[in-house]
Amino acid sequence: MEKTLKTLAKEAKTRMKKGFWQKCEEELDVKRSHARDLGMSESKMERYFQEKVGETIKGEAPDTFYLKVRDMLLAEGEVSDAIGRLTDRGYFETLGYAERQRYTLELSEKYLRALERFKREYEFELKSGGK
Repeated sequence: MEKTLKTLAKEAKTRMKKGFWQKCEEELDVKRSHARDLGMSESKMERYFQEKVGETIKGEAPDTFYLKVRDMLLAEGEVSDAIGRLTDRGYFETLGYAERQRYTLELSEKYLRALERFKREYEFELKSGGK
């Protein structure tokens, strides 16, 4: 559902009234200090933080594929058969040869994007001990 300008303005006003931006600034200061203490890039951390705040404002739902990849990486690290583990076997069996090739290629691309995201999040959230 597309939000109207009036709805977006109302949401922005509510964020301001409830101190959303002050809380963000305080959290950013803490994360910036923590990154500095760990020898991490503060500017990379700030860009990552801005991305997360943007997701919060947009109200984006969690990506279930990413969560599956994240759980696999946390439990076992990078594994050689990641694509095989992520393949929907029931669906895969219904596909023809060319469709299977396309499905596997698309799944591989999706996995690589999820892996990149995991590495970014690991650097700024998991490794530093906070969300």
